[in-house]
Amino acid sequence: MTESLHNPEASIPEPGAESHFPGSHFPASHFVEAPVETVTPVEHLHERRGYAAKHLIYPSPLETVRSLLTILVIALFALTFILQPFRIPSESMERTLLVGDFLLVNKSVYGPPGIWSFLLPYRHVQRGDIIVFHFPLDPPEHIVKRVVGIPGDRIHLRDGVLYRNGQAVTEPYVVYESANDDSFRDQFPTAAYTDPGVDTHWWVQMRARVTDGDLIVPAGQYFVMGDNRNHSRDSRYWGFVPRSAIVGRPFIIYFSLRQPSTTDLPELPHVSALDTSSGKLGHDNDPINKVVDFARWDRILRIVR
Repeated sequence: MTESLHNPEASIPEPGAESHFPGSHFPASHFVEAPVETVTPVEHLHERRGYAAKHLIYPSPLETVRSLLTILVIALFALTFILQPFRIPSESMERTLLVGDFLLVNKSVYGPPGIWSFLLPYRHVQRGDIIVFHFPLDPPEHIVKRVVGIPGDRIHLRDGVLYRNGQAVTEPYVVYESANDDSFRDQFPTAAYTDPGVDTHWWVQMRARVTDGDLIVPAGQYFVMGDNRNHSRDSRYWGFVPRSAIVGRPFIIYFSLRQPSTTDLPELPHVSALDTSSGKLGHDNDPINKVVDFARWDRILRIVR
């Protein structure tokens, strides 16, 4: 076995001869030298960033209009099929809803189940639901009340207390503000026509649907009442709410203006002067307080129950 030795002098090319890379049959002129990567100084990077910041690309007028139209279409779709804003003008739902409350009403919650049921949870009207509906005596007008009777329920009131299907109903949301005695209101249904505010057509219909002292709620109809029970013109006075008249269910108070209620008792001057519960320390005439107190800030984004 012969061991070959490497001769360094034999690998040096003679002048004028083509040089070759070791292990290659191609001349060195066939190989291209790889470019050397240079590093950009930090100050050059800052210059480039400053150049980019000075050359921001703003949307064109056409793109701006397109974006605004998209937002408008989405808002119109939501207001038409899903949500609708309302304002409370009267005290019939106090203290759940106050005069000056602005509500968002879910219009799709009572819709028929369909392909969107996985996204929009539909359900039937239930006892205790607060609903917005078209007033049966004046359909363009919207009314808000609480459902106390669904189809098949037997309803009556004794001394203002609601009885449903023979059982007294616990209603923690109901208030009984001071009011004049009204047997029609508190002893419903009654055989005596004692309140001129009762709709005559409803009076005739009601008497035909009373059995053993109970009013029977017919199919497709709902009996509704206000939470401010002594100051509410509701189903006791004008009748049932058809299912087709129900618009939706309010679910949130998105704003609330501080407005007085007609059922609030007038405050005596000496009581107002002694009241320190607000913590204003007599600065009621401060213009800053007047600006801040125009709204009920603690009611904003409150869930309606």
